[in-house]
Amino acid sequence: MSASSSARDDAGDPHAAAHDHTGSALPQVDVRVRALESLLVERGYIDPHALDVLIETYERRIGPRNGARVVAKAWCDPAYKRWLLDDATAAIASLGYEGRQGEHMVVLENTTRVHNMVVCTLCSCYPWPVLGLPPVWYKSAPYRARAVIDPRGVLKEFGFELPAEVEILVWDSTSEVRYLVLPMRPLETAGFSEEALAGLVTRDSMIGTGLPKTPESARNPS
Repeated sequence: MSASSSARDDAGDPHAAAHDHTGSALPQVDVRVRALESLLVERGYIDPHALDVLIETYERRIGPRNGARVVAKAWCDPAYKRWLLDDATAAIASLGYEGRQGEHMVVLENTTRVHNMVVCTLCSCYPWPVLGLPPVWYKSAPYRARAVIDPRGVLKEFGFELPAEVEILVWDSTSEVRYLVLPMRPLETAGFSEEALAGLVTRDSMIGTGLPKTPESARNPS
C-alpha cells in the first residue's frame, strides 16, 4: 500500500457550518480572555502561577487519565473494544466519562496499516471528558494547517516516523463530532493489568501525534 493522507469530516455538513466558532472570532476571544486574566491578577484575585498549575493539571493529568482508562479497557476487553468502535459515545459514558464536548464521540483504531491523527482546522474542537483541556499546540494555526497538508512532517516533529507503507488518515473534528484515537497496544505487555496499561497511554497517542509508552520507557523515564 502506498502512503497517503486524507482529511475526513463525517458530520455531513460543510465544515465551516459545523463549528461553533469561526476562525476570525478566535483572536478577539483570546484578547478578551487575556485582558480579563490580567485584570484579575492585578487586583489580586488569582495567582498566575496557581492558574498555570491548574491548567497543566487538567490538560495533562486529570483529563487524559480518563481517556487512558478507556484505551486500556479496550486493550483488555474485546467486547468493550467492539462496543467502543461501534458506539463510542455510549461505551465511554458507561465508564462515567460524558458531558459537554463529548456528546458525540467516534473512536479511530490504529493498526499496522493505518495511523489516525486528529485536528480541528477551524478552531479547537476537542473531547474534554476524555482528554481534558486541549494543549496550546493543538489550538495553534501552524498545527491546524500542517496536520492536513504535511502529517508526516508534523509527526516527525513530535518525535517519531511511520513506515512509508502506513497510511495516515487525518480526521477533522467539528462541534458535532469529536474523535479519540485508539493506539496500538505496546508489545511485551501480556499479563498487564488495566491500571498498568493505562499508565502507558499518553495524551498525544490518543490524538495521534504520539505513541504509547513502552514498558521499558515507563520504567526508565528520560
